[in-house]
Amino acid sequence: MEKRIELERRARKANQITELNLDNCRSTSIVGFTDEYTALESLSLINVGLTTLKGFPKLPNLKKLELSDNRISSGLNYLTTSPKLQYLNLSGNKIKDLETLKPLQEFKNLEVLDLFNNDATWVANYREKIFKMLPSLNFLDGFDCNEEEAQSEGDDDEEVNGNDSEEEAILNLANATYFDDEEDGDSDDTDEDGDNGEVSLSEVYNDDLEEDNSDWEEGEGGGDDDEEDSDIDDADGEANESTASLNASKKEPENNTDESEARGKKRKHDG
Repeated sequence: MEKRIELERRARKANQITELNLDNCRSTSIVGFTDEYTALESLSLINVGLTTLKGFPKLPNLKKLELSDNRISSGLNYLTTSPKLQYLNLSGNKIKDLETLKPLQEFKNLEVLDLFNNDATWVANYREKIFKMLPSLNFLDGFDCNEEEAQSEGDDDEEVNGNDSEEEAILNLANATYFDDEEDGDSDDTDEDGDNGEVSLSEVYNDDLEEDNSDWEEGEGGGDDDEEDSDIDDADGEANESTASLNASKKEPENNTDESEARGKKRKHDG
């Protein structure tokens, strides 16, 4: 324990240290811990292996003491040299009866006491007796006298943040509703007064598109259609002339044949 204390001091003076953590340093008793730590407010001795509190130093400003998971069965009177104690955790020790807890009556400011996993918690009407024994006590084993669970500092912060978030959401909703109404009013004014001097990009695009279509119908597009129609008519005329020529060529041999036959008959008749 002495080496651990020196390590935690980090070259600081003993009377300047307000918080000290000696968890798991392994010792059956208080060793190397003196009355010099007059400014100490929080001390943690979790899972050290303590069987006695004999030699516990005088700590006039100590408010929080962690002694859970040790083997303490008695000797709580050694703690009375720290009269400002408000929080004491003795869970996971060897305290068997309520008589062992009577020295805690000296702590007039003790608000939180944890005795979970001690045999004393099986005593009949244990909670009622402890609250009666220690009038300043607010929470025993994490619950008050009405069985209401104690809230941690984190829960308080979450609750505050939750309220802030809810208020912020309501404010955002109100702002959104206001701006929506304002936009609706602007749209109504536009509908009543016309375009209100503003032209959208979509309107400009549509106007340009309509102009292009009109140019296509009245301008170059119409001329192209007429030229195509004339080309088609010319092609049809040429096709008709070719057909007529072909038919004429077919009829000429027939006419020649008829004339030759007529000449032959005339010669026979003359002969």
